[in-house]
Amino acid sequence: MNQKKNLKQFFRYNVVALLATTLDFSLFIILSDIFQIWYVLSTFISAFIGGVVAFFLERNWTFVSKDGKISHQAIKYLIVWAMSIALNTIGLYLIVEYFNIDTVISKLIVSATVGICFNFLMHNLFVFKQKNNK
Repeated sequence: MNQKKNLKQFFRYNVVALLATTLDFSLFIILSDIFQIWYVLSTFISAFIGGVVAFFLERNWTFVSKDGKISHQAIKYLIVWAMSIALNTIGLYLIVEYFNIDTVISKLIVSATVGICFNFLMHNLFVFKQKNNK
């Protein structure tokens, strides 16, 4: 039963990640390419909005963790999220400035790396960790 629950959470986590990433990228392109807002500020704004959406979807659908401790989860999420935004922003800047790669391609590279190597693990092991899961 626990394995089935874990697979369900993994699937839902990836659906939420895809939705949040699509929102993040869409807003990034709109802000940077259409409104000509500096790409570093655009990536910060789009990641912020994507993060808010992801938190509520993860809490209410992915992990169904509505046990009245939203403030604790929000604080943990904020810590992880701030680190993720910093990693995404710094990574994007470094790739664009030092390797002269297109901003959208650079954002794809950085987002995938941070998402797989940092966000997934931190959300599972820190933010939405269930007390009965070891």
